[in-house]
Amino acid sequence: MKVLIIGSGAREHAMAWAASRNPGVEMVYAAPGNGGTAMMGGKVQNMPLKATDLQGLLRFALENAIDLTVVGPEQPLEAGVVDLFRDAGLRVVGPTRDAARLESSKVFAKDFMRRHSIPTAGYHVFGRKEDALSYLDGLPSGAWPQVLKASGLCGGKGVIIATDLQSARSAILEMFDDRVFGNAADEVVIEDFLKGEEASVFALTDGTSYRLFLPAQDHKRIGDGDTGKNTGGMGAYAPAPLVTAEVMRKVEERVIRPTLEGMKAEGYPFTGFLYVGLMIDGGEPSVVEYNARLGDPETQVVLPLLKSDFIDALMASVSGGLEEIAFDMHPGSAATVVMASGGYPDSFPTGIAVQIDSALSGMDECMLFHAGTAYLDGRLTTAGGRVFSVTALGPTLRESLDSAYRALGTISFAGACFRRDIGARAL
Repeated sequence: MKVLIIGSGAREHAMAWAASRNPGVEMVYAAPGNGGTAMMGGKVQNMPLKATDLQGLLRFALENAIDLTVVGPEQPLEAGVVDLFRDAGLRVVGPTRDAARLESSKVFAKDFMRRHSIPTAGYHVFGRKEDALSYLDGLPSGAWPQVLKASGLCGGKGVIIATDLQSARSAILEMFDDRVFGNAADEVVIEDFLKGEEASVFALTDGTSYRLFLPAQDHKRIGDGDTGKNTGGMGAYAPAPLVTAEVMRKVEERVIRPTLEGMKAEGYPFTGFLYVGLMIDGGEPSVVEYNARLGDPETQVVLPLLKSDFIDALMASVSGGLEEIAFDMHPGSAATVVMASGGYPDSFPTGIAVQIDSALSGMDECMLFHAGTAYLDGRLTTAGGRVFSVTALGPTLRESLDSAYRALGTISFAGACFRRDIGARAL
């Protein structure tokens, strides 16, 4: 079997790692991949194809008789890569362009949840600056904070929590006038602020049946104590103790099943990976957002905890029989800490040499997933904002975190930064 994985981050490195463990997989192609997938060797190979080059990806898949394609990032999903591959008779894991609107349009997602009585924050949608400002001006003093979201894709960074009227007005002007999020902010959603603690739940689905990964918790802010700007994610752990068996029952009953049933009833069944970002308050879950893919960095903790074969499950999701497939998990815990470039999530340098101590290879419980690296002429350098996800397994969260931070100490590059409090809430 030949597998194509579209994308270049640590999520895709983790997918390539999981796919290569299947004895029936002959070759895993990462398009474009990164320095980590380039260094895997064996049956993992990078291909110089951008994730947004849909026609190039299709030609490659057809010419190389690819048996299964897995889509990592959101941009090709929004562009319709699944539709394109299916029309060519190829097996592909992911939702169609219409179904991917659960992520690519926050307006669509919020309206969908309203139609299907899925718990989420109250909201209003604005396409004009003047209307948004007028709404904010009319809010009572007790309404703050408010959450302002660009409707389109922003790489996880299009969300602003405004604690008062002045900061909210400034954010609206930045979105509509300064275009800080580009066309993604042609429409803006203003939501009531949800109290509680966040968690991530992932499902693999064929549109009707589904299988659940272990729940995880991500850390979005750049700084310790959840301070500073939002990022793509600075670390994660699984399973998240916040998501008890009772909470998960409510999530399935009130969110996952109504979402899949609603999408199917409206004519665009959702297939592939469904991410549900939750706010849990007093054991009651509400949806913060959907993603139409596996999350990053959560993938780097949920895949190592998957005991069943990853590729077998994906094949069942596209070829039938998902309800019969084993989907077992390893006991214990997994944690990942993201090493980022200095200056991230704003401007940052690239091309900085990376040193990895040989001691890392002796840490059997640890895995190093590359995010923003390049491997050229035998030299590993930084090539992005988030550079590594350092993942470790352990019988407890404390032990997996301790191992991850020990492994992180074997890696260095100029300007490296990371959070030192991953998992602190759960501990």
